[in-house]
Amino acid sequence: MATSLAIILLLGLLFNDIFQKIKMPGLLGMLILGVLIGPYGLNLLGPEIMSISSDLRKIALIIILLRAGFGINREDLNKVGKTALKLSCIPGLIEGFLIALVSTKVLGFSFIQGGILGFILAAVSPAVVVPQMLDFMKRRLGTNKGIPTLILAGASIDDVFAITIFSTFLALYSGKNANIAINLLGIPISIILGISLGVIIGIILIVLFKNYHIRDSKKVLIILGTAIILTTLENILKNKIQIAALLGVMTIGFIIVEKLPDVGRRLALKFDKIWVFAEILLFVLVGAQVNVSVALNGGVKGIIIIVLGLIGRSIGVLISLIGTELNFNERLFCVISYIPKATVQAAIGAVPLSLGVNGGELILAIAVLSIIITAPLGAIGISKSGEKLLTVELID
Repeated sequence: MATSLAIILLLGLLFNDIFQKIKMPGLLGMLILGVLIGPYGLNLLGPEIMSISSDLRKIALIIILLRAGFGINREDLNKVGKTALKLSCIPGLIEGFLIALVSTKVLGFSFIQGGILGFILAAVSPAVVVPQMLDFMKRRLGTNKGIPTLILAGASIDDVFAITIFSTFLALYSGKNANIAINLLGIPISIILGISLGVIIGIILIVLFKNYHIRDSKKVLIILGTAIILTTLENILKNKIQIAALLGVMTIGFIIVEKLPDVGRRLALKFDKIWVFAEILLFVLVGAQVNVSVALNGGVKGIIIIVLGLIGRSIGVLISLIGTELNFNERLFCVISYIPKATVQAAIGAVPLSLGVNGGELILAIAVLSIIITAPLGAIGISKSGEKLLTVELID
């Protein structure tokens, strides 16, 4: 495993630098590297590291979400709160149900099979979106209207809706009693639980940091450890109650920086440094999950499904932004920011096949195809359009 880790780090740094020099997002280079050296490419990574790939990717995602929490301020959150909630559900619901409907015509699926596919594809990728929004926050691009915070908050809740409804359609397929409306009503509870647990953990950590002298490096490890436990708690309780753990993770950072701003700023810098390592692991290992040959089985019909879904998602984003102060360029940027898919699709794309769902192979193929198409497209689109469509906030 040590050799595989060395390959990931050294080649990851190299591909990141190469892509940045040609004015492309570094994460795109790392995703492509993962495809090349993964088990479906040159197979340079040992089975040991692939067996713990999901855990490593989860830890890396937790690190960037913690860093995102430290970067959010109350003023921006108050400014975008209602719109972020709309962005977290409307685009995904429109995309998921549109794909479910289209699948019955294009793929010959039942509506339930189409719903399973639709809500695998309906999740935006926080792994791709969050790092770029943090970069824009540092460069103060769009921060005058809180746009990076808006996208951060919306993208972190978006997955809760997609995974909840995906699970509901799976239950319907297997003949279990499941009610989409009731499960949708459970989502606000999931969000409230996630935020509440994040607040509680944040307050406990604040008390700990105030009463005991702990070096910043150790504070980072304590925060990271508690955030990992929070996401583990989500997995333990998922059959009984859903918890929006990733939202809770962001809340931990937000609470600490609110109550201990000096400590929060120092810890944010520490997480920035850890992210240099975690970023490489996350994107290379996400790329390594991509089986290009499987994706090809999705074919033209798969591309049609993905494109129509993105059109539905884009309409949903524009609906969510009605009544905001955003101009045309800024709304267009939000549409582009909601394109990339990777994290959830890599995690649950194979679940229907493993459970014997009819058409499971095709669902997996289209899920993989969505990563190949939208992750690079979204990464490039966010990077390039952000510089052209957003304005730099001037500091007095």
